Amino acid sequence: MLRVDALLRMPELRLRPVVGGPSPDRVVTGLYGTELPDPGRYLSGGELVLSGLLWHRTAADCETFVAALARSGAAALAAAATDGGGLPDALVEACRRHGVPLLEVPVDLSFAIIIERVVRELAAERVGDAGAQLGRHRRLLTVVAEGGGLAELVAAGATELGAPCRVLSTTGHVVAGAAPPDAAALVREFLRADRQPLVARGETLLPVPDRGGHRTAGWVLVVAGDRVRDEVAAELAGLVGVVRSRVVLAREIENRAAGPLLHEVRSGTGDVAARLVAAGRPTDVPLRVLVASASDGRVELVAALLAEALAPVAPQALIGVVGAEVHAVAPAGAGWVEEVRAALRTVEPGLGATRVLVGVSSPVAVGGLRGAAEEASHARRLGERRAGRTCVVAGEEIALHRLLLAGVPEELRGSLRRRVLGPVLDYDAEHGTDLVGTLRVFLDCSGSWTTAAARLHVHVNTLRYRIGRVAELLNADLSDFTCRVDLYLALHVS
Repeated sequence: MLRVDALLRMPELRLRPVVGGPSPDRVVTGLYGTELPDPGRYLSGGELVLSGLLWHRTAADCETFVAALARSGAAALAAAATDGGGLPDALVEACRRHGVPLLEVPVDLSFAIIIERVVRELAAERVGDAGAQLGRHRRLLTVVAEGGGLAELVAAGATELGAPCRVLSTTGHVVAGAAPPDAAALVREFLRADRQPLVARGETLLPVPDRGGHRTAGWVLVVAGDRVRDEVAAELAGLVGVVRSRVVLAREIENRAAGPLLHEVRSGTGDVAARLVAAGRPTDVPLRVLVASASDGRVELVAALLAEALAPVAPQALIGVVGAEVHAVAPAGAGWVEEVRAALRTVEPGLGATRVLVGVSSPVAVGGLRGAAEEASHARRLGERRAGRTCVVAGEEIALHRLLLAGVPEELRGSLRRRVLGPVLDYDAEHGTDLVGTLRVFLDCSGSWTTAAARLHVHVNTLRYRIGRVAELLNADLSDFTCRVDLYLALHVS
């Protein structure tokens, strides 16, 4: 233990005891430099307090300052007069009265030297019990300093902690280490929790620091057992954060080409294929375009979420912000749309009131990217009508007419519906009938009288009468294919 009297035996400090106090051998557990008139609320006990006495104006100031040290249990006060004179008599008297040891610091001695010496002593003292811990810290730090990857760091952390370790993305995929039984469930518990670290399912989940990032779109260190107070686990999480910073920076560099490329995809101008080649992306494979948005306009969060969701399934994706939306171009691959959908569902507990909508185009060749972007935008708009905090809609999941109708402005939809179906809508409103519903079922059944009648639970003759009434009201020939298409679209426009 570092005691106050031991400070006096350090020749390089040249501290002079002015007031010994009743316990000159009291233990120093920390350092605190201050020029506050009353530093009491910032002290927890055991500190060597360093002060240049800039707060000193009157004798009353000395009483206030020293009384605060005494109440807080400070170990001692090391002070230096800034004017080159001796310490104020009022300060000496106050320290004597309150039993606070007072050490005079030579005017030519920097506080930095005292801090460095005391910190070194405190560190050496803690190394006794913490020697093994310090060794672990150094070994982990060496892995990062020597350019080791995340897998090597996590493996080294598991060795030092004597427990399995893994890193999960908040989207539920395993970034490093062995996969737990249900990564998505673990992450959802982490995102629901008010405080971290969190112990869940026999594992400790520690947030990986991500300066300027989003907690909902980050990484989580998972260590077996209760490691909430384990400094090595916390240190490992910090070092994983260093590796994550490298990953995020690499993504940013890769995506620098995304902005101009995605603008050209939307506008249909420029040589998109050349830009893809310049970005090191393939042009001879099918591609998908993604368009995403957040209900509250948090495009940076959406971009980060897309980056995490696509990382394990489409690592060559280019992602960028275009206006109020996030766009991405990625190799079509095999079936990753469902994995992106599952990834975004995993982060829902961390989204609060924000809704994240993603439209995904059908696979296209590089020459079809502009049309794919339009398809993805329409698919995203269709997601606005679906339930859920997150919604991923793929173009091939939707009938062509719905994609086409998604591009029609809202005010125009009502106008079109009214223009085509107006007389039937008015008739239903006036007579309390449902001819519109009958027409919808009839067309959904491809004009089959028997199938539609069975679905409506009416006789075929009743159905014929109702459809005849619709034809009469609309002055339309329902046997004409073009007429049926118009009516079908009008029924589905809202």
